[in-house]
Amino acid sequence: MALAKRIFLFLAVNILVVVTLSILLKVLGVQPYLTAQGINYQSLLAFCLVWGMGGAFISLAISRLMAKWMMGVRVIDPQTRDPQLASLVHTVHQLAQGAGLSKMPQVGIYDSPEVNAFATGPSRSRSLVAVSSGLLQRMGRGELEGVLGHEVAHIANGDMVTMTLIQGVINAFAMFLARVIAFAVVQAVSRNDDREEGAFSHGIYFVVQIVLEIVFMILGSLVIAWFSRMREYRADQGGARYAGHEKMIGALQALQRTYELVDPHAQPAVQTLKISSRGAGLFRFFSTHPPLEARIARLRGETA
Repeated sequence: MALAKRIFLFLAVNILVVVTLSILLKVLGVQPYLTAQGINYQSLLAFCLVWGMGGAFISLAISRLMAKWMMGVRVIDPQTRDPQLASLVHTVHQLAQGAGLSKMPQVGIYDSPEVNAFATGPSRSRSLVAVSSGLLQRMGRGELEGVLGHEVAHIANGDMVTMTLIQGVINAFAMFLARVIAFAVVQAVSRNDDREEGAFSHGIYFVVQIVLEIVFMILGSLVIAWFSRMREYRADQGGARYAGHEKMIGALQALQRTYELVDPHAQPAVQTLKISSRGAGLFRFFSTHPPLEARIARLRGETA
């Protein structure tokens, strides 16, 4: 049942994106970029910006809703009588006030053995901080404050919007460059081949475009991952500022002790939002988070 729900949501969101962006292209009057005279670069640029940036920002706009649906996040009523949950909400709001947020984030909890938390939302005023049940069960008060301080720092720094902008630019760049190079390849093949243009040329164009988009997206993901790691260091600094250096260090040390607890049902799409993630060997270059020991060392260096 859970798998069917995820598949349905995945398809529904993608249909929403395709329909919305197709309508937007019509409204903006973007013409087909392939013409009898060749590529219309202005139309191609508009097409790539709408699809690259638009898809990223639609995902950002519905990020809170998707977190609730895909991760099963339950938003906690600020007036709850559960002392543990009430304390959690109070702590987040206290940290948010210290970070200068004008509107308090929603606070939620999701069922997972993984010791983790994440922040998401389209803006500083429409954000969500969610923690796993495993984190609440295994972390002490000070460690929890460090984790929450880190997540509030992500919101205060506007990291969700920043990462969306970077993702959108990478998407648009990959789409644009792949199509330009694919067209150049088709032109070169057509000049050196006696076969008539048509299905053959279109087939080459499509194959080259897809292959290049995959290559450029992989290369772009290296840039996105590097930038994400830098944002994590900055969020650690913010968490140390809002919750205290020792609490932030204690939170990262607690994550080290519980790192083997992994949720088999975790959603890869929200991995970049969490306070920690895995990455070893060559995969470390694609990791959205620096190693925990490096993050602790950097914080210790600040307090030395």
